[in-house]
Formats: sequence, structure tokens, C-alpha cells
Amino acid sequence: MNADTVVLDIDGVLVDVADSYRRAIVESVERVYGQTIRKADIQSFKDAGGFNNDWELTYAAALFVLATREGMSLSLDEFTDEIRQHGGGLDSAELVVGAEVGANALERIREEWDKDRLHDVFQQLYLGSDLYRSIEGGEPDIDCEGFIHDEPVIIEPETVETLTENWNVGVVTGRPSAEADIALARAGLDIPDEHRFTMDDWEAGKPDPHALVTLAERFDSDSVVFVGDTLDDVATARNAAEEDPSRGYTGVGVLTGGLSGVAGKEKFVAHGAEAILDDVNLLPGLLQS
Repeated sequence: MNADTVVLDIDGVLVDVADSYRRAIVESVERVYGQTIRKADIQSFKDAGGFNNDWELTYAAALFVLATREGMSLSLDEFTDEIRQHGGGLDSAELVVGAEVGANALERIREEWDKDRLHDVFQQLYLGSDLYRSIEGGEPDIDCEGFIHDEPVIIEPETVETLTENWNVGVVTGRPSAEADIALARAGLDIPDEHRFTMDDWEAGKPDPHALVTLAERFDSDSVVFVGDTLDDVATARNAAEEDPSRGYTGVGVLTGGLSGVAGKEKFVAHGAEAILDDVNLLPGLLQS
């Protein structure tokens, strides 16, 4: 791949979030509603598209729990497949529930569906009491060390050195800026603000191509490789290529997020990934070949 710029996702690429963000999704719904989904079910929402924001995925998981209580007969896989067919994301999840339950049940679900509380519980569990105070500026009501401390770093120092010495390196992530700072510092990547996009920098989120195209413009790049762990990441590169045909955009999938094994490779291929790596540390070899 004759690329001059590498853009990296954070979650599932630089750090493993199986026991942090994904755990927070499951446990937030459990704490608020006494029932939840399995951690393995999270990938079904990710594959449906439109759930780059884990807060919104948490809201959708809670919506599934509440709708099931009200008699919705769809299994979780059927529910997420319907979401995919409606275009993905939280709005589609609401449309599916509205089509599956009666008007009275839908009203009860909406009354119970407390997104503010889910968000607050999520942040307390993920950040822990001390970081919650400093980042969120409130006093926690859950005493927790914080799942953020359970994020093994995937990228190796040698990989960071090789990438930063030989290519422009940027970041596009669904994390809030403060949480991106923590992960990048642990990964040993010093990325200036103008070379990264976080949740705080653009509202649409992936797979909207704006962030990727803007970074390509800022780097004056001819060819960009975007590395991510979800189908939305691959779609972001594909959408960027359509929006900005003057440059090359390549989507590379890694198998260190929710997609893994043969099934994960097949999904990446079906959604247009031009290469699939076991982990990001194989990226320099791919680029140099």
C-alpha cells in the first residue's frame, strides 16, 4: 500500500476495551434495570452500524431490555438485524421497538428509559470515582475504581516508533477528548489536536467521512490508510473515498476488537476491508510491503 498517512482508531486497535467500555455497557444496564444483555451481544449492535458511541449502544441495550419486558418477541439478534435494515443507530432501535409493541407499552417504555441515568452510571463505572470527579465534575454515588484501568495496551512501542517515523499519523475515535488523552498517553502516542478527531470534535461520528477527509487535507495526503476494529471503521474509509475521489482511502480491519476469527474476517471482507490484520503491530509490515 503506497500510503503516506495512517489514521488509527483507539478502542480495539490501540487498547483492548473488552473489560472497560464493553463491561460498562453491560453493567450500566444491569444496575439501572436489574437485567441486561451479554457482553457477547454487544458485537451484534456494533455490526448493525451506527453505534460508534458506546453511550448510545448502552441506551439501545436498555431499550431492548425494556421492550422485552413489555412483550416484544424479537430475539436480540433479530432486534439488531432489524436495526441494521433500518439504517443502524439509536433512532433505528426506537423505530423497531415502536413497530413491535403497542402504543401503551411504548409509552411505558419511554417513561422508564432514563438515558441520563444510564450515561451517569456508565461514566462512574468506566472512569471510577476519582476520574469521574475531575472529568465529569460531579460527586459519584457509586464507589468504583474504574474500568478504564483495565485496558491492556495492544500497540507496541516499536510499532509506534516505526509508524511515527515513516508516516503521518492521525487518530479518529468515538471517545470523548479527555478519555482519548488517557488512552493515547498509555499507548505512547503524542498526537496534536489538529491531527485527531474525537467525539467532541464532530457530531456525526463514524461512519461519516468528515473527520477522515479533513485529516487527509491537513496532512496534504495522497493516500490514507484507516485502521479500525469495526465495520463502521471500514465504512468510514469507503465513504471518504466516495466524498474525496482525489485521494486514496483504504480501510484495514484488525481482529483485536469484537470481530475475530474466520467470521470476523468474512464480515470485514464483505464490508470492503482491503486488508485484515491480527493486530495493529502487523501494520508496518503491511505498509512496507
